Amino acid sequence: MEQFMIVLPTHSTIEEKNKILETNESAIILTGAAAALAQGGPTVGSVDIGENEDSYLFRVSIPGALKEDKFSCDVDPDGKVFVQGVTTTGGKIVCRDFHVFKMKTQNLCPPGHFSVSIQLPGPVESEQKIVSLENDGILEGIVKKKLP
Repeated sequence: MEQFMIVLPTHSTIEEKNKILETNESAIILTGAAAALAQGGPTVGSVDIGENEDSYLFRVSIPGALKEDKFSCDVDPDGKVFVQGVTTTGGKIVCRDFHVFKMKTQNLCPPGHFSVSIQLPGPVESEQKIVSLENDGILEGIVKKKLP
């Protein structure tokens, strides 16, 4: 399954994203800050997909995403995965430990809302999922396949 990225305007609707996924099952759809980064820098929305006899594993690169604030990962029964949230990296001014830094280079994802939409290879038991976002900026999910 060869994957390719499609960059959409921030104001794209869920219906528009779903229509693209229906016709391009290996597409990865980026909007918001993730889409802005598509022109360079560390990639938001790089995806790995794996499977075994009863489950799918998906991993999505989302550096700088906040897991406490407006972050969600929804999985539909047909295997569509929709990740959205806020990233805090890439600002022009960064405050750390009571110091203010004016950034000289900016190669990380710009701050703001993002979304990543992917299609798993088949239908799933969407309520049977395990999703975690670790400090390394990798979202990892395991979802059970819908067995016949």
